[in-house]
Amino acid sequence: MSRFVQALAAMLSLAGAGGLAACVDQAAGGGAGARDQITAVGSSTVYPFTTIVAEQYLANAPQARPPVIESTGTGAGVKLFCAGVGAAHPDIEDASRRLRRGEYAECVRHGVDAILEVQIGIDGIAFAEALSGPGMALTPADIYRALAIAPHGRRNTARLWRDVNPALPAIPIQVYGPPATSGTRDALAELILAKGCETVEPDTIGMHERDPNTFATRCQRIREDGAYVDAGENDNLIVQKLRANPNALGIFGYGYLEENADVVRGVALNGVTPGYATIASGAYPGARPLYIYVKKAHLRAIPGLRAFLRRYAALWGADGPLVKRGLIAAPPVVQRRSAAIIAGEIALDPRELR
Repeated sequence: MSRFVQALAAMLSLAGAGGLAACVDQAAGGGAGARDQITAVGSSTVYPFTTIVAEQYLANAPQARPPVIESTGTGAGVKLFCAGVGAAHPDIEDASRRLRRGEYAECVRHGVDAILEVQIGIDGIAFAEALSGPGMALTPADIYRALAIAPHGRRNTARLWRDVNPALPAIPIQVYGPPATSGTRDALAELILAKGCETVEPDTIGMHERDPNTFATRCQRIREDGAYVDAGENDNLIVQKLRANPNALGIFGYGYLEENADVVRGVALNGVTPGYATIASGAYPGARPLYIYVKKAHLRAIPGLRAFLRRYAALWGADGPLVKRGLIAAPPVVQRRSAAIIAGEIALDPRELR
């Protein structure tokens, strides 16, 4: 009998709950087999940080099997994570935005009803250009006018940046960014486009709460005529495209901007350039929290999963290796809360979700 099945049997005898029976069924039957390695899916922004944790985890547990970390995008990762409990389903979801209430409900429908939410740090949605680029400086209003499908309720016909703001250069609007499955794309809509829309169209202020569907259509839907180019989940590909097209802009997590500072530079938003200090303080408009979500039912079942989470908490400090890779350390109070969630295995209260 494998360690995975033995652990699951122990869980079942302790809990005696029907939900764990589903975990046993999926882990030991139905052709799914058992698993004794950690698996994670989700955000391309969080991916490099979880990969570093995996490397450090293995360095301290050389007998363990290497964790499998996949970059699927936050949205696609949530679907995989919420599909069930057991060997066939991931243990961890890397997320560059917070889980949504509807996504949590989908998890519960598939038996995933106890989830740890751990904020690992902070990131910024960085707008970047090649070092040989035009030296752009933008506002959320500029970005809304350039990328929204229908600013002011009319089809977006802007072709040059000068069309949206006379102070900007007369170069084509060409932005390489993440796909619809990406948490970075969701954060772009929520943190940048929404703010730009409310600035340009004041009647939309408060609409997000009153009529979220109308607000999303009017303010957050991105044009599909080629001005915005879906570059997939590979942020390194965006960096390559900026090098090949110096007049274009790219959108990715701050970590990739810092890692590729010899090739690209940040574009200022509202006069604030993306950087460690400006994102940590919230001065940069694109600052956002980063998370991992973990199935509580898997903590006993998957060998090393608890140790993996403790390793994460040991590495996310301001002087740790994750910050050296581009993570913005969360404030100490957030770090303490996240560490307490890991230590106490405290499940998320879904009433906190939107």
